[in-house]
Amino acid sequence: MIQQFEEKLYHLITEALKEDVGTGDHSTLSCIPSGKQGRAVLKIKQDGILAGMDAAQTIFSTVEARSVFHAFKKDGDTMQAGEKAFEVEASIHTILKCERLVLNCMQRMSGIATLTHAYAEKLKGYKTQILDTRKTTPNFRLLEKEAVRIGGGTNHRFGLYDMIMLKDNHIDFCGGIEPAIEKAWQYTQTEQPGLKIEVETRNVEDVKTVIRVGKGKVFRIMLDNFTPAQITEAMALIQGDFETEASGGINLSNLTDYAATGVDYISAGALIHQAQSVDLSLKAVIV
Repeated sequence: MIQQFEEKLYHLITEALKEDVGTGDHSTLSCIPSGKQGRAVLKIKQDGILAGMDAAQTIFSTVEARSVFHAFKKDGDTMQAGEKAFEVEASIHTILKCERLVLNCMQRMSGIATLTHAYAEKLKGYKTQILDTRKTTPNFRLLEKEAVRIGGGTNHRFGLYDMIMLKDNHIDFCGGIEPAIEKAWQYTQTEQPGLKIEVETRNVEDVKTVIRVGKGKVFRIMLDNFTPAQITEAMALIQGDFETEASGGINLSNLTDYAATGVDYISAGALIHQAQSVDLSLKAVIV
């Protein structure tokens, strides 16, 4: 898993640099001598949860293996305006080439980690865990989901390939919950052994159907757009035979109402798509 993450991160970094640098960083090439060394410091300008330190170090080392990264804080730390996160020593060309990518990653990741932390703090004392979703920025999912983890959340499936989730459209196109489960189960037996199946339900009758036909086949029931009272009713039927996930319309203001039902997970796309980037800046150190 670590190797896969590193490979995906390297791909993300190299593609992002290609997009940004193109034929060359002409602003730097025009006025900074090649090979001149420098230092820069990351300044924190807003309170929150810091994320992206490991990504930043990897960005600099990818461009210049001999760059030196001095970390003053680590991913997941509380940060306050006025603090410094790291200092980097490298070729000035490297620092300026990496500046925007480092800031884009860390500002976005820290915003997600900060919002996720707020959700996780509200869930303290409950068994419920907060999950992210696939509602992510294309080609940036790797670091957005990493930011959720850093903020205290739990990663849901990474993509379409690592879990079967039978959502409303799958069920409707297939002709109902029962045939969808049966076909998915047969698929896991012949094509993708070990792949887990989750089923979205839209009402208590759907839950009853999954309980009836899904034992030993389905591992998690999603309770989509249920009220807390409806989830409590569903939980009494499920009786711990399946993992449970509440989703839809859940936010910081009603989060604990859902957690009080005893549901195992709450998934919230808001962790990523409603997070606001945190204010950070990378500034030259002039001695």
